[in-house]
Amino acid sequence: MPGRVLTGAADRDAAIDRWLLDTAGMPAKLHLRLRREGGIQWKGDRLRLALFPWREAGIEPLASPLDVLFEDDFCLVVHKPAGMGIHPDGSGAGATLDHLVAAHYAASGGGVAVRHIHRLDKDTTGPVLYAKNEFAQLSLDEAMRQKDISRLYAAIVKGTVPPALKVIDAPIGRDRHHAARRRVSPGGQAALTRITGRETLPGGGTLLRVELETGRTHQIRVHLSHMGHPLYGDDLYGGPAWRLERDSLDSAAGTFPGTRSGTSVGPGRQALHGESLVFRHPWSAEQLTVNDPWPEDMLRLREQLASGPLA
Repeated sequence: MPGRVLTGAADRDAAIDRWLLDTAGMPAKLHLRLRREGGIQWKGDRLRLALFPWREAGIEPLASPLDVLFEDDFCLVVHKPAGMGIHPDGSGAGATLDHLVAAHYAASGGGVAVRHIHRLDKDTTGPVLYAKNEFAQLSLDEAMRQKDISRLYAAIVKGTVPPALKVIDAPIGRDRHHAARRRVSPGGQAALTRITGRETLPGGGTLLRVELETGRTHQIRVHLSHMGHPLYGDDLYGGPAWRLERDSLDSAAGTFPGTRSGTSVGPGRQALHGESLVFRHPWSAEQLTVNDPWPEDMLRLREQLASGPLA
């Protein structure tokens, strides 16, 4: 409802375009498409916009428990457990987060394409942001490019990280000797990681709060390993092994490691969890902070290291 912006304008169509592009922040690409397809209509001081056309999900729905952290008509934020990929990698190995989100949309009536805005490594837990329409996707993709979406992580690493280590600014490239690895390389892509908090653990580790300014593959893992402080459980980058003791849960009937109630038994994953996601809502521009509580396995690792060295 732009109000007098429209009713008082001599050229109403031009006023609508200015309001959509400058005030509402509609991406120019979407504005052109809506104009071309008749998706912008007005009556009096009201605009009607075709922002929510029916779309196929683009991936098969697979129903499974999904921990929704935030949702409205434009955005969805869900918790990704450890051991689950964001999207299919061609191996055909099990459900991914995109499959579960498709089932979530289908349960609400469907008609929403599955569009993740960023990714997490398979064994990293934390919040993942999805756009529920094209307006949100274009706006949030641009926010990612402009580094306007903050991703805050908790990492448990080997050794005592000195207070002087606050910024790691080192380019990251592929490791020519290992297809899955990345490494700090002068010819790599720019990568900057900030350490915003730390807690020394008596058992020989440090809990770090980390913020990404860039989003390179394995960035936190590569940077901390390069500085001599690999993550616990990160065997790809030289991290120390850790195990969770068996408790009363039946591991055979358990869930993905890193879920709220499940407990992994055996070798632990990399000790990295996305604690929060901070972004501006694509339509209202309100700044949103979506927190994701620690999963059980990392809580128990911290407790073990707080008590002394791992057995």
